[in-house]
Amino acid sequence: MSELTRTPLDETATVTRGTRGSRVGLGTGIAVAVILAFAPAVTGEATTNDLTQFFILLIMAVGWNLVAGYGGMISIGQQAFIGFGSYAVLDLSLHGVLAWYAIPIAIALSGLVSIPVSFLAFRLRGGYFAIGTWVIAQVFQLVIGQQSNLGGGAGASLNDLNNLSPITRDNITYWFALALSVLALSVTGLLLRSRIGMALVAVRDDEHSAAATGVNVVRTKRLIFILSAAICGGAGTLLIISNLEVQPNSSFSIQYSAFMIFMVLVGGIGSFEGPIIGAVIFFILEQSLDNYGVWYLVILGAFAIIVTLWLPRGIWGTLDPQHRRSVVPLRHQLHVDTE
Repeated sequence: MSELTRTPLDETATVTRGTRGSRVGLGTGIAVAVILAFAPAVTGEATTNDLTQFFILLIMAVGWNLVAGYGGMISIGQQAFIGFGSYAVLDLSLHGVLAWYAIPIAIALSGLVSIPVSFLAFRLRGGYFAIGTWVIAQVFQLVIGQQSNLGGGAGASLNDLNNLSPITRDNITYWFALALSVLALSVTGLLLRSRIGMALVAVRDDEHSAAATGVNVVRTKRLIFILSAAICGGAGTLLIISNLEVQPNSSFSIQYSAFMIFMVLVGGIGSFEGPIIGAVIFFILEQSLDNYGVWYLVILGAFAIIVTLWLPRGIWGTLDPQHRRSVVPLRHQLHVDTE
């Protein structure tokens, strides 16, 4: 019997995630966040308010990209948690909790309320899941509209911030919006780099194959659903803080789902950078076309159709189809060095 022998390899392999581009991009992102923190000191009130609205859009896009882009669950009912977050702040303020302190509590409550919702929604698949989430959002709206202590169908105003000057209130709201944006992006990046993120991508690509490798499909999807709900609830808390009023029809409006879908599809679904790019484009279009009335929505729809037809992966998905230029590298890369 011949004896098996091992010969030394002339090649060495290393597995990395970070690249020079990702390190530069991450450093640039941190620098931009630091600069934005000082924006209220050098910009006018109008610019501060506009940036606050941009951060709210960004948070919404990040939340929807998690559940749809990474979780593979196309939801058109995430506005349920946006509205819930707004009304949670209102209810807490009516019970003596200052609105600023109510924000983290409302975010946590949005995540908690999504747990029983997930047990109902996860009984549905595909298009039924999408319609089911919309129906659930409508139920949220109807239930909140029946609460007379929260203003009923007419809505209510948030009064516990009236003792602050408008400039002070707007600046604090801006800093909360910036902080929640950074937090949402950071948590998303860290989660996707973890083992849970790897399991999540496997579930999105093929649930049966993921289950065969030992991934708990339902638990993984539920975790991402809860996180998405908490992020969307965070956007809702900022909406009431910035507008100082809520109303069921507007707080639970399906237009929020339309905005989220537009931003994520245009930017690039299932990518870290996609929601950021989509939010920037949507914000620019919104600011530029706001005076065009109904044509504003027509142009937005036409733009979305053009991008979907010509760039089905979205802008970032087309620019970086192999995920090699990501600011937050989520995939391992094999480098082989030949001696």
